Amino acid sequence: MSGGRQKSEMALTGSVLRFARASMHDGRGLRTVLFLKGCPLQCPWCSTPESRPFEPQRGYVQDLCTLCGNCVDACRVQALARAADEKDEKTVTFDPEKCQRCFGCAASCPQNAIKKYGHTLTVAEAVEQICQDEIFYFHSGGGLTISGGEPFCQAGFTANILRETKKHGIHTAVESCMHVPFSQIEMALPWLDHLYADLKQMDSRLHLLWLGENNGLILENIKKVNASCFPLVITIRLPLIPGFNDSDQNLRESAQFCAGLTNIREIEVLPYHRLGSDTYRHLGLDYQCLDLTAPSEKYLQERATFMRKFSGPLPVKTGSGLI
Repeated sequence: MSGGRQKSEMALTGSVLRFARASMHDGRGLRTVLFLKGCPLQCPWCSTPESRPFEPQRGYVQDLCTLCGNCVDACRVQALARAADEKDEKTVTFDPEKCQRCFGCAASCPQNAIKKYGHTLTVAEAVEQICQDEIFYFHSGGGLTISGGEPFCQAGFTANILRETKKHGIHTAVESCMHVPFSQIEMALPWLDHLYADLKQMDSRLHLLWLGENNGLILENIKKVNASCFPLVITIRLPLIPGFNDSDQNLRESAQFCAGLTNIREIEVLPYHRLGSDTYRHLGLDYQCLDLTAPSEKYLQERATFMRKFSGPLPVKTGSGLI
């Protein structure tokens, strides 16, 4: 690679949500997780709704607000104003039609009640932050996991980060919904050690109804990655959502689909949870899964054990271990 081209690729920018450090749930060992913004699906249970759009978003945590008025004074277009809510309690109102997304309000808030979800980083800046934790990766066998949002929606940014990270000998992983053109996934494969691919629902009609897209592209992409020449580890993840994908039929078909692929290491069944539900309120959005109950450990194990009957040589994993 020429020096000019490498310099250009290191300067490539991406839309980043945040870094999470010392994670133990996104791959082996201690990991730094880089959350990117932008996702093609609309999962109603999503634990990071602030990662769905590519552009930065404004959030408001009313419980932290002291009504100091700094944000109102900082807003040049009068998108913010002091007011009273329906309970006659003082608050700060927000007019999104007036807002120019300058985020001067967030910068002026001493209580961090106004959030800016998302910012821009270059590849070089991201890699610098990732490499700060190198000593923890090598002692724990950990590394970098890129999550989202959907990392492959920012294919060039993701691939270049993985490439530069591998130059430091750091283990790499990506968590993906797989609903992107395969060419965007393919860009990252040479530098990817572990792929966590979501498989949420085998019924295309239900997939479209709940998530806004059918599952055809996802299934084809999983098959293509499985058939690729790159020696990456592939884990299929099924987030168990009561009433959506926990039926005998869906679990059986999911397990049989995976059993027919030669390079899948395991199936991992993850429980639905409500982490991130407060963020919907901060964004002014309704959380659509209020009636859902997180599955018990007993039920999770029962459903995973059922899947194991149809998964052939593939182990099925939960938080309690392999089945």
